[in-house]
Amino acid sequence: MIGIIDYNAGNLRSVTNALDRLARPYRICSEPADLAQIRIVVLPGVGQFASALRSLRASGLFDALYAWGKEDKPIVGICLGLQLLFDASEEAPGESGLALLPGRIIRLRAAIVPHMGWNRVELLSEMDWLSQSDGQYFYFAHGFIAVPKNARDVVAAAEVGGISVPAVITHGAIRAVQFHPEKSATAGAHLLERMLRC
Repeated sequence: MIGIIDYNAGNLRSVTNALDRLARPYRICSEPADLAQIRIVVLPGVGQFASALRSLRASGLFDALYAWGKEDKPIVGICLGLQLLFDASEEAPGESGLALLPGRIIRLRAAIVPHMGWNRVELLSEMDWLSQSDGQYFYFAHGFIAVPKNARDVVAAAEVGGISVPAVITHGAIRAVQFHPEKSATAGAHLLERMLRC
């Protein structure tokens, strides 16, 4: 069973709609007890780093997700969901993220921020589940990007305003994307299906 973390993220409905189209059963998880019987967690996200963390802490899901990740159980992070997995973000100085991905989030230094649009994603490392997405276009909507401590965690990148942006990050059982596969038409649906095969 797939568990979708509910902390009032803006793209929760689009993620559930995508899983409905893929005919993949899921449960909305709004408290730690909901994680029982879950095989893989999806951490969606559209919004602000600090407010998302406050919501996760208020529900008890922050500690539950941290424990889940430390047990190396599968997590799929999407957009802000990817960013929440890191240690900290320039968007919210003084706030601690889930610290499951070593590194930090910095402001996107591009001419137009936030960036919203379709970008070509290029594979940097061999990944069976990602190989069919090499060169495909995906929908991005973000103003911050990840800087992992280990550069090898970045397995795909996209060019945004002349800047190379980490597009796909993996670390242990974590698979995280800066773009929105659930809003990226056929290419996104195929990638989401493969990401959920952890």
